[in-house]
Order: sequence, then C-alpha cells, then structure tokens
Amino acid sequence: MFLFNNKLKYSDVIFYLLILSTIYVLIYNILHYSPALGYDAEAHFLYVDHLARYLPYELNIPSVRETREFFNPPLAYLFPSIVQVFCRNIIESKNYLSECQPIYANFTQIFQSFLYLLTISINIYSLKKFVKKSNFLNSSYLILISLLAVNYRTISMIRGEPYIIFFLSLFIYWIIKLDNSNYEFNFKNIIALGLIIGCLALSRQWAFLLFLPLTVLLFSKRNKFKRLYFKTWSLSALIGAGLSSWFYFNLYNENGSFTAFNMEATKFSIYNQPLNFYVPSLDQLIYIFTKPIRPYLDNQYISILYTDLWGDYWGYFSFTSRFLDIGRNQESIGNYLSNVTSLSIITTILILIYYVKTLRNNKKSFLIQYINYAVLFSFFGFLIFAISYPVSTGDTIKSTYIIQMFHLVVFTASIELEKLKFYDLKKYNFLLTILFGIYVYNFQTFLSHFPVNFFSF
Repeated sequence: MFLFNNKLKYSDVIFYLLILSTIYVLIYNILHYSPALGYDAEAHFLYVDHLARYLPYELNIPSVRETREFFNPPLAYLFPSIVQVFCRNIIESKNYLSECQPIYANFTQIFQSFLYLLTISINIYSLKKFVKKSNFLNSSYLILISLLAVNYRTISMIRGEPYIIFFLSLFIYWIIKLDNSNYEFNFKNIIALGLIIGCLALSRQWAFLLFLPLTVLLFSKRNKFKRLYFKTWSLSALIGAGLSSWFYFNLYNENGSFTAFNMEATKFSIYNQPLNFYVPSLDQLIYIFTKPIRPYLDNQYISILYTDLWGDYWGYFSFTSRFLDIGRNQESIGNYLSNVTSLSIITTILILIYYVKTLRNNKKSFLIQYINYAVLFSFFGFLIFAISYPVSTGDTIKSTYIIQMFHLVVFTASIELEKLKFYDLKKYNFLLTILFGIYVYNFQTFLSHFPVNFFSF
C-alpha cells in the first residue's frame, strides 16, 4: 500500500504517531465535550430544532425571531437536523426537542470528526499532486495542522467552519487539477467546481472571502489561458450561485441585506475601534505570555487571534471560563496556556518563514497566488468586519471564524518545509523534533477539560 514504505523513516514514524494521536484527541473530545458548551450554542441548537421541525417535507430557514444565528447558511445544520428527525421518530418522550439534543449533538461531533480527518487526507493528497512526489506521507503538513488548537475546538461545536475547511480542501484539489491541465475545458470539472462553490457559500458567509481572489487573478492570468480560465470559473460560479443564491436572496428579503448579521453595523471608520485594537499596548503584549485568557486582552485584534489560535482565550474548551469549579486543572490552566503561547512563537515563526519561502519559490503557480490572495482577503476582510461591528470586549474576534486562513497558511508553509527533507535531512529532522516536542507539550490544549458526558446549557 502507498501508506507504507519498505524502510520506515523518522519522519514517517512521526506521521503515524500524529495520526494515532489525532484519532485519540477526536474520540476523547466526543466523550468529554458537548456542543451545547460552544460559542452561542443555544442559538445554534435553536437553528437545528427549527429546521428539524419542518423536515423532511420542507426546508424552512429560521428568521431573526427564531434564533440570533438566523444569518448563517443552513448546510452545517442539516446533518444534526436529520438526526433530530430520526430521533423523534424512534424514541418516546414528552419533550422530543430536549431529549434529542444531546443525541444529535454527539452524532454531529462524530460526523465532523470524520469530516476533519477527510479534510486532512484530501490536503495531503493535494500536496502530493502539487509537488509531484510519489510518497503520500507528509509529516510537515500533518505536524503543522495538528498544532492548531483551534481545529479541535471548532470541530467539537455545531458550526459552519468545519464544512468550510472541508470544501476548501476539495476546492484546492480542483484548482491543482485544473492548473495541471492548463484549464482544458471539461464539463465534469465545471460541475464539480460549481457544487463545491455552492457548498462553500452555504456553509458560512466567510466563504465569500475565498471567492474574491479568483476575480483578482483573472486580470493576472497568462493571456494564453485567460479565455479558458474565464470560461471555466464563470460557468462554475454560475452553478455555485444557482445552488446557493436562494439563501442570500431570502436573507435580503427578510433583513434588507445579503450579508445580514445579528448586530447593527456602524458606518465603517478606523475610529470605530480604539488604538489598542490595532496596536497592542505593553500590558496586552505581556498578557499574551502571562495571562492569555479572557478578559486580559480586552479588544485587541492580533493578540486575541494569536492566543485563541494556539490556546483557548475565550474559555470554551480547555479553559472552562463559565464552569471553573467543574473544569479540570483550572487552577493552573492560565499558567499552562501562557507557556503554550510562548512556545508557539517558535511554531509561528517557522510557519511564516516557510510560508514566505513558498511564495517566493512558486511565484508563477496559480495555486500559490490564489492562496496568498485568499489569506490577505480573509485577514483584512475579518478585520473590516471587526471594525464595522465594534464590541468593547472583543467578543466577535475568534480564530474559529477565519480558520480557513490558518489552514491555507499551513498548507502553503508545508510545501517548502517538506522540500527541506530532500536537501538537508538533518535540519529537517531537527525542526520536526522541535515541532513534535511543542505538540507534546501543547497536547492539553487539544483536549476538552470538561468531565465525561458533562452537558449543560
């Protein structure tokens, strides 16, 4: 089989250890964490219950009166809603909604865990196709993606982001496939891309930040392929729009905006936010490495994203801010997370170094150009959102919301890091050992610190 070599290398051993470790983490969190403890969980559950009330006869989207998460597309809620439908037809209960909630919550966790493993597998296969190597194993990508604590928290909740990163992995694969064929016109590819675009748009509104780079690249594409490029992407976009536009027109008709939200937007101005939102104060910089948990960082954009990426700033997972008396190791979690954010400086620097190297060494690659623009659009698009919807506590700043950006950066950085293996094996093994050591130390941030089967609204 392609997963095994005759001679097992050091990096391959790390690869298999990471696979086993990831599976353990996913199973552990299914047993210890309930999606009812996630961000705005009650509102997400209301969305599911509303959909389930009308299924299988009608897809009825909740309004602002039913849930404050009304602005979210429905794709992420379909699976738990279907489980809810089966549940109410199997069990006998006086209150089907409350009785079925923990059941569909657990099934959703299991489903999203498989979706995450599939996302990783597709990305590894895409990397194999991109660099044109024979070996499927890619320890560079797996160690970097496994270090992102935000992954395990996100896939444990009922949200649209696990679907975004899954369909994004398919999107990247198809970009590689199209670029390798020089955009040879093929209806199968167009239909597949159209379906992926539609599913991304129906996962979460943040997905639109992934479409904008395609428009920019239209004007920089080589003349030889510009016509084929335009034809392929425009037809795919039409299919995607046909699949998803109904939801956004409904959002416009109900709320007067295609991108409605549960807060009133203020007129965009950089003065909507204070100076320390953009540039952290000295206290905030110190707190990143001493108290990387709420509320110490106030409303600081970069600091909160950083501590929420590697740790658990808002306290919904490993730092159980709402249940300090129930969470495990809560008396020492602040000090532990401060060590995690300090060690993660090394990881961050390595990722950025190899991300930039990949950009420099693959300037003509359409995929790398696309990822670079998608990262920029995601970062600044989310920044504009945070400025337009100012909250003094910074509640809208969560790394989960732009998890797509972190996945794209890691995917890109792993390309040059993996190449290091072939021209400087000692240096590569040294870096891999450091990263694996950080992974071992950070391991507690990947696990829920709630007791087994703890479930509460």
